[in-house]
Amino acid sequence: MRANAVILKSPDEIDAMREAGRLSAKVLRILGEHAKPGVSTLELDELAEETIRSEGGIPAFKGYGGFPGSICASINDQIIHGIPSAKAILHDGDILSIDTGATVDGWVGDNAWTFPIGKVSEEKKKLLRVTEKCMWAGLDAARTGNHLGDIGHAIQSIAEGAGFGVVRDYGGHGIGRDMHESPHIPNHGFRHWGLTLRVGMVLAIEPMINAGTHKFVTMPDGWLVCTKDGKPSAHFEKTVAITEDGPVVLTTEPDFKRPVSTESE
Repeated sequence: MRANAVILKSPDEIDAMREAGRLSAKVLRILGEHAKPGVSTLELDELAEETIRSEGGIPAFKGYGGFPGSICASINDQIIHGIPSAKAILHDGDILSIDTGATVDGWVGDNAWTFPIGKVSEEKKKLLRVTEKCMWAGLDAARTGNHLGDIGHAIQSIAEGAGFGVVRDYGGHGIGRDMHESPHIPNHGFRHWGLTLRVGMVLAIEPMINAGTHKFVTMPDGWLVCTKDGKPSAHFEKTVAITEDGPVVLTTEPDFKRPVSTESE
């Protein structure tokens, strides 16, 4: 069914999306474990494709709009859409945003996480903590009866409250058999504003938060987007279904709420 060009999913279809979500989450976790100083982003990309195909999935990003990789790999001031490269070598103190997804039985799972590489600065640690908090707040706002603006407001208020900039021109999106479906989900907004959220919507919520200005520049390759002031950026994303019982995260593995472990888990 469609409502305002948004494709609603039945409970059975949401269940069918869980395997794509699980595999996407598994890939992200494995890449995070391998993201160490001295490793190239091309090595991570190859590992992602191998892992996805080994479980019967298809890399959702590869060839999408002409994108050459199975992951987007964005380092430090790179916000999104970094093309994996043998020349992009990780160093101690970097942060690496990995965005990846898998298609299984025609359904897409999409997720992202920003990983610290070695020992990172306090500024970067704070940026990662705040951006992850923004994501969880956005996911929690994905409830029937709320509005798109409630998601954006939840994200924006946390980010700007911490003194960070919220990227305006990129945001989340609906997802299902296509990676990008309606609606577009801004990471900023006002409470009770915009499209009303309904049971059956499946959304990829993905705050992109900059340590400095929200402004960005697009690089000559037409893909890579970087912060305008050269300060670091973080990107976190999960796919969530709106159900009668509240938001249900689909890009998750059993026993792994997050793709990195903490003492509290």
